[in-house]
Amino acid sequence: MKKNELTFWRSAVYGSLGLICFLGFWELAIRFHLIDPFFLPPPSKIFSRAIQMTTGPDAVLLSDIRISASRVLTGFFLSVLTGVPFGLVMGVSPTVRATLNPIISIIRPLPALSWIPLSMLWLGIDEQQKYAIVFMGCFASILVYTIDATMRVDPVLRRAARNLGASDVQVIRYVILPGALPDILSGLKVVLAIAWTCVISAEMVGANSGLGFRIWTAKEWSDTGQVLVGMISISVTVLILDIAFRGLERMLLPWQR
Repeated sequence: MKKNELTFWRSAVYGSLGLICFLGFWELAIRFHLIDPFFLPPPSKIFSRAIQMTTGPDAVLLSDIRISASRVLTGFFLSVLTGVPFGLVMGVSPTVRATLNPIISIIRPLPALSWIPLSMLWLGIDEQQKYAIVFMGCFASILVYTIDATMRVDPVLRRAARNLGASDVQVIRYVILPGALPDILSGLKVVLAIAWTCVISAEMVGANSGLGFRIWTAKEWSDTGQVLVGMISISVTVLILDIAFRGLERMLLPWQR
């Protein structure tokens, strides 16, 4: 067995043991009345509630996960399609960067929650409003990550490409983008988690489906088990998306394997 594989399996075993011990202590603490189960149900009850929400008459969990994930990915990809090209141009051109920096400085500090009232006035509470919230919550961060990654590319490489006769477009495509791509992808992984924060906030305020709506509804009925099922579902979904993102990263960056 290769060293990398051995390290992977060792980490997986240690991680599994740590998780089992944590869940065991949690269960025992509640069974010995060290924690009130109304405020924090035991893992066994949370698992039972998850089964009910998946297979029983209240089988809404998988549908909510699909709806929330589609909202996140749609808004996230829209922000990537606009933020990365703009970031590359701003990172390359000092003139464009100086012109647009004041606007970016105004938009960037605004949290996604601040866009919810305005987006509801503009778009109502339809799907477009959820996409807009995710887009506005991600766009500025993606733009800043891309600008910083572009500016960190070695200027010697740019000059060498230009001396060999490369045009501006060729320099961006063959020199700057490959050089900045590792940092851009690292930033996108961070922004993807921010996208989930945006969509959950939007679903709690104005939605009739999705994990955020389900968590908020459970709060109204004091259903702590359902609240925790929704929270764990978010974590598991983000973990799966992160694994998929790592696979995409390995495909786009074969020289870093």
